Amino acid sequence: MSLKEQPLVNQSSLWKTFLIFLLPLIATNILQNLSGTINTIFVGQMLGVQAIAAVSVFFPILFCLMAFVIGLSAGATILVGQAWGAQNIEKVKDVVGSTLFMTLIGGTIIAIFSVFFSKYILLALGTDDRVMHLSLPYVQWMLASSPLLFIYIVYTSILRGVGDSRTPLLASTITIGIGAIITPILIAGHFGFPQLGIIAPAIATAIGFFSVLIFLAIYLNKKDHPLKIDLQLIQRIRYQPQLTKSILRLGIPTGIQMVTTSVAGLVIVGLVNRHGANATAAYGAVNQVLNYIQFPALSIAIASSIFAAQAIGAGKSDLLAKVTRTALSMNILFTGTLVALAYLFSKYLMALFITDPAVVDLGQQLLFIVLWSIIFFGASAIFASIMRASGTVTMPMIINIVAIVAIEVPCAYFFSEWWGLQGIWYGYALAFVSLCIMQGLYYQFVWKKKTIKALI
Repeated sequence: MSLKEQPLVNQSSLWKTFLIFLLPLIATNILQNLSGTINTIFVGQMLGVQAIAAVSVFFPILFCLMAFVIGLSAGATILVGQAWGAQNIEKVKDVVGSTLFMTLIGGTIIAIFSVFFSKYILLALGTDDRVMHLSLPYVQWMLASSPLLFIYIVYTSILRGVGDSRTPLLASTITIGIGAIITPILIAGHFGFPQLGIIAPAIATAIGFFSVLIFLAIYLNKKDHPLKIDLQLIQRIRYQPQLTKSILRLGIPTGIQMVTTSVAGLVIVGLVNRHGANATAAYGAVNQVLNYIQFPALSIAIASSIFAAQAIGAGKSDLLAKVTRTALSMNILFTGTLVALAYLFSKYLMALFITDPAVVDLGQQLLFIVLWSIIFFGASAIFASIMRASGTVTMPMIINIVAIVAIEVPCAYFFSEWWGLQGIWYGYALAFVSLCIMQGLYYQFVWKKKTIKALI
């Protein structure tokens, strides 16, 4: 095997190896979210509260559209991880080629369809009339550039599947740097550029992703990376029936779960919008902070899935319990620390996004309600990720959907009727705790009794 990178499971200390892989992954996810955060700060400080409300409406739409690409990347990463654990580089490249083909075709179709129907989506969300003129062009521009985002997410996910968490970090650093420079220039129209206002962050985002994809093509070839974009990989970007079936079998449940989560998010936005533009702005600011807590938790879950997939591919299923314990302890350490810091500095965090003192206070109240439950959210994601790495994807999906459809949405609705806007976040917290309990019980008493075999 003439590859520089070796399967993670072949290395000595699991805790040390996990931590070395995890830190760039956490940093990458924070930076990716920071790109959106910086845009939100620029919009809030330079264009005002109504512009923040206009941008916030796009969050659940984006998650709904990303169900497709996240499903593909989840299924592909499992197969890539197992093939890499088995040291089968040809099979790894076949999976990559098949996944990129589906991403290019499906992502383009989704983007075109969504642009034409964006106005109707915003109307269905009950978007405030005062921000519709801002929301519509922003959403349309963001959707038009979404295929670039899709390809970026899929490719960086696959890079992690072969144990490379540093290249995605470098790519994210470049993306955020481009956005931080271009966004304020385009908003204000400095240096001879036209004043683009609300669509400036969307255009800056598209430029950033296009630039970083060009960079990855050059950088990986220069580094002689096993997943460099060369003729061998390009020839594999085609329809491969058997692999397509396997990727979709693993990815569709994740996609369905994402759709369910996103539709629930749309319902929640509808409930929030009933309370006016200030409530929508507070919702957007609170979501930004929660993302910083959730993304590290999700990073730990992603890392655990990759370690588990490589262990299965290498025929070392006995390591799965150790991977789970390591991931859960890191969730308590990392996520717990971030939750504590967010409580301590909640007012200052809200003030980053909002200039109105009343909206800052409102966002702080909402943040206090839900922060602690993110630890349970992280644990549930770890249980589900370990199970998915073995090909058990349906039951974790069903459990997640039950938590959303039977707990989160109805509780958010009824609690908001009883306690107002704050009740929506009580529903979130209850759903996260319930989800953790259900995933943990299934993992412990059902999944651990199954025979684990490689899928590829």
